[in-house]
Amino acid sequence: MAYARSLPYVPGQKNAFDLSRSKIELFMQCKRCFWLDTRLKIKRPDGPPFQINKLIDELFKKEFDGYRLLKKPHPIMVKNHVDAIPFAHKDLNKWRENFIGIRYYHKPTNINFFGAVDDIWINANDELIVVDYKATAKKTDVSLDADWQITYKRQLEIYQWLLKSNDFKVSTTGYFVYANGLSNFEEFNDTLHFKTKLIPYEGTTDWIEQVVLSMKECLEGDIPEIGNNIMGGECAFCAYARGRTELTLKYLKNNLTV
Repeated sequence: MAYARSLPYVPGQKNAFDLSRSKIELFMQCKRCFWLDTRLKIKRPDGPPFQINKLIDELFKKEFDGYRLLKKPHPIMVKNHVDAIPFAHKDLNKWRENFIGIRYYHKPTNINFFGAVDDIWINANDELIVVDYKATAKKTDVSLDADWQITYKRQLEIYQWLLKSNDFKVSTTGYFVYANGLSNFEEFNDTLHFKTKLIPYEGTTDWIEQVVLSMKECLEGDIPEIGNNIMGGECAFCAYARGRTELTLKYLKNNLTV
């Protein structure tokens, strides 16, 4: 079943509204940007596409799908003593597809939440394990220690919440399959080399319910002020938009001729 991209939210609307996992993250970063996106369809400028990362994701999926068919653990799971195998489910391909994903209707807000997961494993206790693929290229070992990587952690927790909301038994432990590009080679020779690390993460979904209720309140209200953010501080996008507007008006006032 295909899902159309959502129309702008209309306060008081009766039809259920679709919101993706990324919109929850946007709300966490800036209420004003979230409001402009969902109410007026004014989106933040897009960055460049990460085509290499997308390719690595696809290759990881093919690789783990091979072990899914065999009903055996992938070598990285064996190496890290993870007692699990890739989870086989009739809807897995749907759960992985953008704009479809794992979906959950949240009745208190009349919102359909959804998110496209990279992979799901199942452990010996029949708990589903959320797995996210990541790729980078850095000289130091990969980790989840940087402040900005809270976005990765929230992403995984939202997937856990979506699965739990669909009545699946879900492990609090998720994993990042993190590929790091290596630069200690003398030649390229049409080959990139990576070292992949499996990083466990203990997720919590306790924060999500209050956030989605706040999102609904935001959708129904007036445009939030700049800086009125859950995480605190001023959004760089809002600061740029305000600065540009102020400088433009100042220039026009000083240079406009009648």
